[in-house]
Amino acid sequence: MNLVRYLAVLFLLVIVTGCSSDSVSINPAKLVNFKSTARFDIRWRYQVGSSGLTCLQRDRSFCWKAEKSYKGTDLLTPAITADSVVAANEKNEILCFELLTGKFRWKIVNGFAISGGVGSGGGVVVVGGDKGDVAVYEEVTGKLRWIGKVSSEVLSAPKISDGVVVVRSEDGRITGLDVKDGKRLWLYERATPALVARGNSGLTIRNGIVYAGFAAGKLSAIGLHNGVTIWESSVSQPHGNTELERISDIISLPILDDSQVCAVSFQGRLGCYEADRGGSLWSRDVSSDKGLAISRKYLFLSDVGDTVLSLDKLSGSSYWKNDQLSNRKITAPLPLDDYLIVADVEGYLHALNRDDGSFVARVRTDGSAIRSAPVAAGEGLVVQTGNGSLYYMTIH
Repeated sequence: MNLVRYLAVLFLLVIVTGCSSDSVSINPAKLVNFKSTARFDIRWRYQVGSSGLTCLQRDRSFCWKAEKSYKGTDLLTPAITADSVVAANEKNEILCFELLTGKFRWKIVNGFAISGGVGSGGGVVVVGGDKGDVAVYEEVTGKLRWIGKVSSEVLSAPKISDGVVVVRSEDGRITGLDVKDGKRLWLYERATPALVARGNSGLTIRNGIVYAGFAAGKLSAIGLHNGVTIWESSVSQPHGNTELERISDIISLPILDDSQVCAVSFQGRLGCYEADRGGSLWSRDVSSDKGLAISRKYLFLSDVGDTVLSLDKLSGSSYWKNDQLSNRKITAPLPLDDYLIVADVEGYLHALNRDDGSFVARVRTDGSAIRSAPVAAGEGLVVQTGNGSLYYMTIH
């Protein structure tokens, strides 16, 4: 796809997901009042540097970045290790803190522009770059272990499991690298449509299987150690009269629980499958560009209209929905104890009651957009704002 066509599609996708309908305001929904029955407790905060968001919200209007800076850097996600938090910023710095206290441990300057990260596991942390570079550092010291290369820009955090660094690149390829030295172990590639949505779709690994969503609504299970396809299923089928209408890509993480894996597509469907064989369990019409979460008997998601949904994970039937955050560009949900946490474009974290979707707590961070979902850490959560604040919080 040529550059002009790509930029046109990117612009149209912003319109489609943000303000295409006459019935939807371009402004975030006003926050509703509620009686708090829980509260967020900020344990520590550190200014780690901007993650790429170029402005704060003013006059309750959206602040879309130009393609020049649309490199996924506003979706850098902190990595949680056994006792540390590791975060990156748009200056290509990687910083490490003690989880419980926020005590600074180390900082290094990465040798290339970071567009995907941070990943962690096996005693190392890993980041990917806008030209396909991949760097692995020792978790304890920040010492560089190796720098490798994949086929194109890395838009999501690489994953590490059982000695393999798995990297997803912008061209749809997935590469398995040896965690010891960066040697390429395998390359997974498949045909993709001419027109695809640019997104930060990543990978999920469980029991030696890599799960990844692709363009045209495909969900694949791939062998961690050999890159061989174990199974592939169609979550959704493209439909519509125009190329834009036919985009039905999976641009969020697949999720797993026990024996099932679930994925949702943009302008498509949500489906759950047998994790080992790919057999369909259930599906329903839902569109999401943000993502899913599973906890206990529930499956949670944030849809394209910024409605939070709670479904039965075994059947897909509805429990509840909360549409009071419409147009606030919320993140994927994070289940935490008895709560469900989402963050939004104005830097708020909202806690919902897991059982009925009612609001129970709210806290504002630094006022800049939070694009990547909060991450469970210790007894609480870690969140990184676009303007560069890293928070560790608990809720009770």
